[in-house]
Amino acid sequence: MKGHHLILGKTTDWLTGEVLDDTLDERLRQKIARFLVEEKGHAKEDIRPRLPLKARAGEREAVVTVDFTVTAGGRTAMIVRFGPGSIVTRHRPGLAASRLVAPYQVPVVVVTNGEDADILDGATGKVLGHGLPAIPGQEELARLAAAYDFPPVPPERREKEGRILHAFEAVGACNCED
Repeated sequence: MKGHHLILGKTTDWLTGEVLDDTLDERLRQKIARFLVEEKGHAKEDIRPRLPLKARAGEREAVVTVDFTVTAGGRTAMIVRFGPGSIVTRHRPGLAASRLVAPYQVPVVVVTNGEDADILDGATGKVLGHGLPAIPGQEELARLAAAYDFPPVPPERREKEGRILHAFEAVGACNCED
């Protein structure tokens, strides 16, 4: 056991070839990665798994993982946040992460439990679609990115979003997490 996750052995990351702990959550992440490539047409090279992201609240800091970032047109155009259970509770921290992973607002935020998904407009938080099939494919994401301004996220907004992400992901988190 590592933390509260049952480790079932080792597995190889489908995108990178890296050897990882095999957990039930990791199996769902691997399923999502395969879906993004095989069903949605994204190139493996355009998907970055396990992006560590610092969430700060004053002097407190936690590292939060963005499960996948997806580029289009040379910029991060979509993030995917995975978590078991209810996905609606992941909307706000997903939006916060979309304002911290790059110096600009990422246009598309996907929150998923591996079985269902909500697709959000990164700027407004509006739900654009439901279900895994609604996740933008490579061509759709490229079109969205080409038409998007990628507005910068001001430092004061980044600070507030860091506090929100910290509150959702670190405050009250299980002490057994890394």
